[in-house]
Amino acid sequence: MSEATAQRFLRIGLLTHSVNPRGGVVHTLELAHALHDAGHQVTVMAPAARGQRFFRPVRCGTALIPVGGAPHDMVEMVGDRIEAFTRHLSALLDETCFDVLHTHDPIGGNALANLQDEGRIDGFVRTVHHLEVFDSPQLMFWQARGFRRASQVLCVSRLWRENLARDHGVAATEVGNGVDTTRFTAQAGTHDEALAARLGLRTGAPLVLAIGGIEERKNTLRLLDAFVALRASRPLAQLAIAGGASLLDHAHYAREFQARALASGLAVGPGQPIVLTGPLADDDMPGLYRRADVVAMPSLNEGFGLVVLEALASGVPVVVSRIAPFTEYLRDEDCHWADPQAPQSIAAALERALAQRDAAAIARSAARLGRQFSWAASAGRHLQLYRQGLSATATRRSS
Repeated sequence: MSEATAQRFLRIGLLTHSVNPRGGVVHTLELAHALHDAGHQVTVMAPAARGQRFFRPVRCGTALIPVGGAPHDMVEMVGDRIEAFTRHLSALLDETCFDVLHTHDPIGGNALANLQDEGRIDGFVRTVHHLEVFDSPQLMFWQARGFRRASQVLCVSRLWRENLARDHGVAATEVGNGVDTTRFTAQAGTHDEALAARLGLRTGAPLVLAIGGIEERKNTLRLLDAFVALRASRPLAQLAIAGGASLLDHAHYAREFQARALASGLAVGPGQPIVLTGPLADDDMPGLYRRADVVAMPSLNEGFGLVVLEALASGVPVVVSRIAPFTEYLRDEDCHWADPQAPQSIAAALERALAQRDAAAIARSAARLGRQFSWAASAGRHLQLYRQGLSATATRRSS
């Protein structure tokens, strides 16, 4: 690597699939801010319908790719967004030069692969957060093409690095996530009580909080069954499920959740045993964490699980699945483990978390994980890999 490549500031384009609060989007924005704060010129790009903006303020450059219409199905929607991204980037490249183009999803990956085919770019970086299993062969093709064509593939956990090597023959590099310990803190905020009242969260009642909406991957139905079991001993307990903005269609699973809640005699709504907040303003999230008595993440499939770090930083115990990637970075003293396939195991872990809450132990875990996972360190590792990729490209050009 030349000294000039190793030292100069970079022009970086980061692509993400949405402006809504999803884990991969949060990762993209936090990485963008850390790179921006280090002096690099960063532009974050995402598709957006008319009137949409990023769910939180972005202090670096942004480019929103107009999308709209009413696609008939997921294949048409993804295809339309790939085309929109390709057109936008092609025009942007006529007037802007990027050292690095880095996408965090298959939509951006396929758009960049298209530009690679056209000779507009030499290569691109792709982060794989996790992979989905789709019924559609076209969606599976686009998912694989979005990382197979990348010059460099990154992952946020050992689990997905090993999966890519085993199942796809792709050599990926693990690059850690981070947590903003100035934003997520156990210190009570001035608006916490008003937030709880607005959402219909009861005072003095145990609150189980889940983040990410009602999705099969999040294991929400088994969490509901576990909550029903928990209420046998804690009849005033509430379950709040926040978020849910997704490009994927979870309507059938959500209907099953509603039917099962009704069959269990649990009403849904503000002040009721189950509260569905939907997507919330970004400023609400720290206070919502602090209001919780336990954060539950009994997922069947995760890329990393940023929610766990945010909850612990907020002083809240966590219940998580005893599966990777959680087992990669959490110790027994950090969390309450559960078998995600067994609602009774999830219920027992929730009860332990409520009965044995230890603020000092949570603070120790949060401090250790905060040191281990920082966005500044993540950005530093990304920069190292970006520069290695640029050096390799320069070598190929000169040979």
